[in-house]
Amino acid sequence: MKKTLFKEIRRNSDKYFLMLPFSILFVVFTVIPVISSILLSFTDFNMLQPVSFSGWSNYLRIFLDDDIFPIAVKNTLVFAVITGPLSYFLCLSLAWMINEFNKNIRTILTFIFYVPSISGTLFTIWAYIFSGDSNGLFNSILMRLGINYEPVLWLSDPRYMLTVIIIVQLWASLGTSFLAFIAGLQGVDRALYEAGTIDGIRTRFQELRFITLPSMGPQLMFAAVMQIGAAFGVSGICVALAGNPSTDYAAATIVTHLSDMGTARYEMGYASAIATILFITMVLINFGIKHLLKRYTNI
Repeated sequence: MKKTLFKEIRRNSDKYFLMLPFSILFVVFTVIPVISSILLSFTDFNMLQPVSFSGWSNYLRIFLDDDIFPIAVKNTLVFAVITGPLSYFLCLSLAWMINEFNKNIRTILTFIFYVPSISGTLFTIWAYIFSGDSNGLFNSILMRLGINYEPVLWLSDPRYMLTVIIIVQLWASLGTSFLAFIAGLQGVDRALYEAGTIDGIRTRFQELRFITLPSMGPQLMFAAVMQIGAAFGVSGICVALAGNPSTDYAAATIVTHLSDMGTARYEMGYASAIATILFITMVLINFGIKHLLKRYTNI
């Protein structure tokens, strides 16, 4: 086994050499931090005192004593269940429709839909739209139409906070997954469509089901991983629009909670335990999604 591995490395030494810089960065900035976080989760580390081993106490505290963690889990699951599948199918649907246009129009539309995901003024714009005073765009429209007579505190009232953030998250979800779908659609062999016509495929939906999607296995898997990561790792939008902590923790997620524990309260061991639980959950879900996609695509 080892001889075969060394022969393979020698045979493709040029390829492994080109991969070396990325591999080093991946190990330094991903593998080592993940392993360090898992190890720190079993310690009492507050950045002010020496590290001391605490066993499973952090995990017991999470499930038995932390009143905020269940709220964060509930909000995160709501985000994941709503924004995950919706943003995934939104990206796929828009990419499929845009792919039907000619190259120039397709390029313009791709740019228009992708820009919000990288815009630095995203949160500022939405904060103005849902501002809690009468100058906020949404409040001013409702008050002029006579629907409301007083401004609504969209980003402070726990009744509306989560809904607003979900809307913003969906709007901003057309990012890397959207581009991956565009690339996947462009990479489908046109000869397959001609063969499908001969075999009896007559509609575009039949093409999508029997030719396009089975040919886009890698892109579907990549987009699923990205959307799961975005759904379970949501925090930036919550902090920017609702603050951290938010009113009654109505917009608290697992990531905002561990960020609060780690960066504000310096309980790094406890924050690492929360991060480890989230990491294991996402890995298991990714394996499940991969197994599901493998049944219907050519992964």
